Amino acid sequence: MRKKIVAANWKMNLTLAQGEQLVNDIIAAGIKLSEDQEVVIAPPFPYLIKVKQLIRNYPGIYLAAQNCYSEKSGAYTGEVSAEMLQSIGVDFVIIGHSERREYFSESNAQLAKKIDLALANGIKPIFCCGEPLEIRKAETQNTYVAQQLQESLYHLDAAALKNVVIAYEPIWAIGTGLTASAQQAQDMHAFIRSQIAEQFGREAALGISILYGGSAKPSNAKELFASPDVDGGLIGGASLVAADFTAIVQSF
Repeated sequence: MRKKIVAANWKMNLTLAQGEQLVNDIIAAGIKLSEDQEVVIAPPFPYLIKVKQLIRNYPGIYLAAQNCYSEKSGAYTGEVSAEMLQSIGVDFVIIGHSERREYFSESNAQLAKKIDLALANGIKPIFCCGEPLEIRKAETQNTYVAQQLQESLYHLDAAALKNVVIAYEPIWAIGTGLTASAQQAQDMHAFIRSQIAEQFGREAALGISILYGGSAKPSNAKELFASPDVDGGLIGGASLVAADFTAIVQSF
C-alpha cells in the first residue's frame, strides 16, 4: 500500500519555543489519519529530540531530519551522521533538497552515499529531485531528473528502494513568481514513476511514494493531491503556520 505523506520542512526557521507551539497546535487540530496517511515533521537539528517527545504518543506522525552527512563518522566539525540521527529516534531524513544542492554544491554521487547511510541506520530517505528554470525552459527536464535518479538511487535494489520516498521539486516554480500547474506536477510524477518501473519493476514503481515539493498551500493542495501520481507534499513555508499545514494534510 502506497503511503500518502505530508512532510513539514521548517528549514532554518523558528525558535525552540515557537517550534514547540507549532507542533502542539498541529496536534490540537485533531487530524484524523487513515492507515495509508503519514505526517512527517522536519525541524532544525537542535529541536529533533524535543519534537520527538511531543509526537511520541501520536501514531501516524513521524520525525525527520533535514539532512545528514555523507560519511559514517570522523573529523567533520559541524556535521551530523545518520547513526546520530538513528540514536535519537529519527524516522526520515531529507536528502538532496534543492537548497542543499545549490548552496552547498551537493552532487548526485554524494547524495547516493547519504542514501546508503540513512538506509543502513533504518532511516527512510526523502530524496529530492527537480529541475531549475533554465532546464524547464529548454524542455530537457525529463533528462535532467532521470540523471538525478540514476546517479543517486539506481545502485539500490528493489528491496532497499521500498524504504525511499521521492520528492519532486520544480525549482523554477519556487520563489520565482511562476506556478507549476497540477498537470505539470502530475506529468513529472508520472515520468519519475515510469523511470522507477524501468529500473526496478512495476511493483516497486507502484509502491513508492512521490511527493510534490513546489510550494503547495491550502488553496492548491486538493487539486495537486487529486493527481494519480502525486502522493503528498514536502511543504516549506506553509508548514510554519499550523492552520495552513493542517489544511494541507486534510486535503487528501
